[in-house]
Amino acid sequence: MNLDLSNIKALRELFETPKKVVILSHTNPDGDAIGSSLALAEVLKAKGHTVNCILPNRFPYYLKWMPGTDGIIIHSLDKIGITQSVVEAAEVIVCADMSTLTRLESLTEVITANTMAKRVLIDHHLNPSEDFDLIFSSPDSSSTAYLVYEIIKAAFGTEALTATIGTLLYVGMITDTGNFAFSNLTPQLFRAVADLIEAGIDIPTIYNNVYNSFTEGRARLFGYVINKKMKTLLKGTVAYMSLTEDEMRRFWFQQGDSEGFVNYPLSIKKVKMSAMFSEQQGGFIRVSLRSHGKVDVNTFARRYFNGGGHHNAAGGKSFMTMEDTIAHYIASVEEYHNEGLV
Repeated sequence: MNLDLSNIKALRELFETPKKVVILSHTNPDGDAIGSSLALAEVLKAKGHTVNCILPNRFPYYLKWMPGTDGIIIHSLDKIGITQSVVEAAEVIVCADMSTLTRLESLTEVITANTMAKRVLIDHHLNPSEDFDLIFSSPDSSSTAYLVYEIIKAAFGTEALTATIGTLLYVGMITDTGNFAFSNLTPQLFRAVADLIEAGIDIPTIYNNVYNSFTEGRARLFGYVINKKMKTLLKGTVAYMSLTEDEMRRFWFQQGDSEGFVNYPLSIKKVKMSAMFSEQQGGFIRVSLRSHGKVDVNTFARRYFNGGGHHNAAGGKSFMTMEDTIAHYIASVEEYHNEGLV
């Protein structure tokens, strides 16, 4: 990856003197969103800046062990206006792992009200918004955490990497690559991991904390989804699953419990595309899409579910009923297939 040196210079100049900084990431935050945000926060705090990390809603319980999560402001739980006061005072607003402010949903209006703060975007999704003063966008990067690593190295030097920062970055890297199983795996990425190991990260402990810390309810929910809810189309080459709120309650659902379910059908040899539909509070259905090889779910999500993402991993929303959403998906898959796209 070649970072724009003029952007790195501008970033250094922006943080030459202590600033009040807010770091944000997207709704339904994952390991990459949290890891990249907190890692950057640690670096800036060490440089004398006042930093607050804000997320629109709760993050998965199995990531609460990550250093710094206890200081994250959750906007949806903020009853006394902490979010607004912190954002109003911010001199710099950094958006990590999101290509546009709309990914903040209910938090968007609060952020756009501050027209004085410098805005910085650090992201690896397609089609980044231009509503920023400084943009670090790399769709070829496997994760935003890896992009943050490159920015830290270029702007502050590898000596800025500590075991804590390395741990946060490594969580982002593994959760956005399926523990280094997906695309955009480069020699540079693994050299970055070597730097994190030298900084003192404990890979077996991190892996155990991320992947072996679920509840019994989550395990039973997974079994139910695979056994009862997984359906296939086009002679078994396309799969989909769905979960209603009632079904989630039956298995004591917690935020993040269904994370990764959409990937499982891709372990079946014939399956090239997988979808997961889950009812959300607020009256919509979250659509998660994954694929292998040339099947472009980013285009599929944009065309049929007002969403987007990456070539092999994307998402969107549906405001129809679950039944109608699934019917729309089936018809869309047929159309996509007839065009030779799946």
